[in-house]
Amino acid sequence: MAVALVTGASRGIGAGLAQRLAAEGCAVACVARTLTDADSHLNGSLTTTVERLRAAGGAAHPIVADLSAPDFDAGAVIAEAEAELGPIDYLVNNAAAAFYPSYLEMPRKRIEISFRVNVMAPWLLAQAAIPGMLERGRGSVLNLTSQTADPLDGPPFSVSPQIGGATAYGGSKAWLNRATVGAAAELYGTGVSLNCLTPDVAVATEGSSALVDLSEILQEPIDTMAEAAWGLLTGDPAEYTGRIEYSLSFLHRENRPVRNLASDGLVAGWQPDDFPIDQLHHPRAI
Repeated sequence: MAVALVTGASRGIGAGLAQRLAAEGCAVACVARTLTDADSHLNGSLTTTVERLRAAGGAAHPIVADLSAPDFDAGAVIAEAEAELGPIDYLVNNAAAAFYPSYLEMPRKRIEISFRVNVMAPWLLAQAAIPGMLERGRGSVLNLTSQTADPLDGPPFSVSPQIGGATAYGGSKAWLNRATVGAAAELYGTGVSLNCLTPDVAVATEGSSALVDLSEILQEPIDTMAEAAWGLLTGDPAEYTGRIEYSLSFLHRENRPVRNLASDGLVAGWQPDDFPIDQLHHPRAI
């Protein structure tokens, strides 16, 4: 049985990715700060995710960890996951800290949290997990990133009234993109792959809906993100590594059927031929 570790697995995309990995036969270590529903004002918790996976017949283990803490111990997280479930085959860095004050108004504490969660935690977790992958000659790291990492077009510039220039968040994700490609290049030929995956359009989750109004924005389901993630995690590491992919563009280019999170059927209306190509942010990738 393959073993996966997913951060930010208490709700949203992370919980969906954990569900899909379990449906594909993986034992899943689920990492987040929120152990129970009482620990957060948002719906979803590690307990909820793990119970869902176990109820469907999967193996899962919750790990409570604060990735924003200055003393975050990535080695301890990997060690606990492997002690409970076995050597990690797939590391999915999904957790993110997104703050949108302007450049001049961004508090230092939030800048530091952005880089601890979005850059340092994925890097440190990969550093802790990859040596074991190298010993076995196989493994994959997938980092979830963001369109805000893309350079802004201009001048003249035009930024979203809701998230402005997303300077701290986008900057941290741009750093993650570059670090991922650099690590993939260094490890090329070892059997270990590293890739980045970004939603092509908005994904409505508890977290994103609390931050911005998505009611008038095209939204893709978590299923498409999970399908693209599974494709990158299980792709030939000689070809599928060092990539910064966009969910729908990747699936369309690969002509990959989109299965639901339970992996027992296709998602109606969200197959490659159904995608709104003219509304994608990265049609060039198709």
